[in-house]
Amino acid sequence: MPAISSNKPYRVGRSKTGLGLFATKPIKKGARIIRYFGPLLDSRKKDDDAIENKYLFELNDRWTIDGSVRKNVARYINHACRPNAESDVKPRKRKVFIRAIKNIEPGEEINYDYGTDYFKAYLKPIGCKCEACERKRKKKRAEARAERLRLKEKAERKARRKAEKLGKRGAGNTAGNGAKARRKPNGAAKGPNGRLANGHDRASA
Repeated sequence: MPAISSNKPYRVGRSKTGLGLFATKPIKKGARIIRYFGPLLDSRKKDDDAIENKYLFELNDRWTIDGSVRKNVARYINHACRPNAESDVKPRKRKVFIRAIKNIEPGEEINYDYGTDYFKAYLKPIGCKCEACERKRKKKRAEARAERLRLKEKAERKARRKAEKLGKRGAGNTAGNGAKARRKPNGAAKGPNGRLANGHDRASA
């Protein structure tokens, strides 16, 4: 890690995405935190235009800062979709500064939005790991779990209703079969022509 003067309001430290830049002192909104610097690349020069890395900061159509040099401490500032800082570009001076857009407390990680092109090229394919995106993913996971639980409970209720319905139907069939098997209490069974089953008609009996 690069050596940083103790009077600077930041330090390099471990972050969720590797290394990051953290405030060591309160930083007020609007304060200039650090300069993003490195060799200037001229897009008109073939060799310069061929350079490609994750630390290139475009000033305009012609000039780009190659911030990959280790002395450029600002290279450790991570991206955030809801940042507490922003890049302040000075194209004519060919300089870039990072300044606070919120009050930043000691221990808080400093971050800024890298821009749409960088996000699509480098962050979207692997998934942005900033705090805001992590919260969104956690919320989506929680919603998905809740939906799975809701569907499971719905299926269980449906299965219970079906079982209860089948149980009632079975009980009804049993009751009907019992009624057919009972004898009539008021007399013997009749045979053909109204004769009793024992061969005598009711009158002779």
